[in-house]
Amino acid sequence: MSFLYQFGIAIYTLLIRFAALFNSKARAWVRGRKGWKQELEEAFGENDNVAWFHAASLGEFEQGRPVMEAFGKNYPEYKILLTFFSPSGYLQKKHYEGADKVMYLPPDCRGNAKYFVEKLNPDIAIFIKYEFWYNYLSALKKHQVPTVFISAIFRNGQPFFKWYGGWFRKKLRSVDHFFVQDQVSADNLKSIGIEKVTVSGDTRFDRVADILKNKTESPDIEKFCAGSKVLLAGSTWPPDEELLASLPGKFPELKLIIAPHEVTEERIRQLINTLNVNVARYTKDDPATWLDKQVLVIDTIGVLSAIYRYADIAYIGGAFATGLHNIQEPAVNCMPVIFGPKYDNFREAVDLVEQGGAFTVKSAEQMRELLDALLYDAQKYQSAASRCKTYMTENTGATEKIMAGIRNYL
Repeated sequence: MSFLYQFGIAIYTLLIRFAALFNSKARAWVRGRKGWKQELEEAFGENDNVAWFHAASLGEFEQGRPVMEAFGKNYPEYKILLTFFSPSGYLQKKHYEGADKVMYLPPDCRGNAKYFVEKLNPDIAIFIKYEFWYNYLSALKKHQVPTVFISAIFRNGQPFFKWYGGWFRKKLRSVDHFFVQDQVSADNLKSIGIEKVTVSGDTRFDRVADILKNKTESPDIEKFCAGSKVLLAGSTWPPDEELLASLPGKFPELKLIIAPHEVTEERIRQLINTLNVNVARYTKDDPATWLDKQVLVIDTIGVLSAIYRYADIAYIGGAFATGLHNIQEPAVNCMPVIFGPKYDNFREAVDLVEQGGAFTVKSAEQMRELLDALLYDAQKYQSAASRCKTYMTENTGATEKIMAGIRNYL
């Protein structure tokens, strides 16, 4: 199995290099890793204490951010290295002030992992949620570097828990401690003999609570929303947008803000064509001209989390195909949340649907019926909003538990 893994990593890297000839994301992946050895050598001094945090992408970064910032505050004598696997995380956070160095993680081949760990010589390695890189975990264990996973989640269907999962389980046993999101994850790990597990909860709840506490004003969005009921559709994909397309005509009094997951010019034009109404664009149109439009398209990144506070209802994309996006940001703003049918792998979505704070729809007709009820039945609306608020409040505190556990490995 080890040979197949090493071979697979080599093939994957070659395929990415080939794809870089015509794909911008692959090109960023390759270019960002050029000269990584020199970059690493120049990042820290020989006597520096270093904490290494690794995130796959932007979502995992936001999930681990409360712990990174708490670590920096509690242990200012440590330097922090933050690595990313994907360009979407690195390109947006390469200047993140909470880390002393931000860089790509080199591909997980034996030579890279050995050099990286020996040169960095970290005092602790903290992986956020996923990213079980076999060679890096092996190198960390060999050099006796304490390694922990935070906000991890484990499901029955993963290879670790299958009859053929011996090699995969070996990777997990390289880890010193798992801070998991729920009891199911803890039970799954204990079923294969892994006992160093703490149910700490999900740090995303702490992150969105911080965003709410340190809210950013957006006067132009506030003016656009003033005096109207507002549906904010975040992180949408084409199937979501087809669902939303009939809403402006059905609910002429409703203001609609749509923030697609991808904001390339091609995707924005596709979205506008799907809506088939006169829309305002956040970056292209003068805010003074927004007021006579019913639909505002957010055609840039970095805005969404700050503007949920101006909405009354949220629709979150991804649950028709790619995977549901962040529903905690709208929920912490105390509003009903709507999404598509594929959400079973997202604990907070399952919980909120069961508790009546969130709703799932499969068709445009269901969407219109649900929206009609939420807009015009005050009791139903208030009940859903209240349940979102209660759920979010009850689930904060993971960062504090994780920091208490990490202290034992420093």
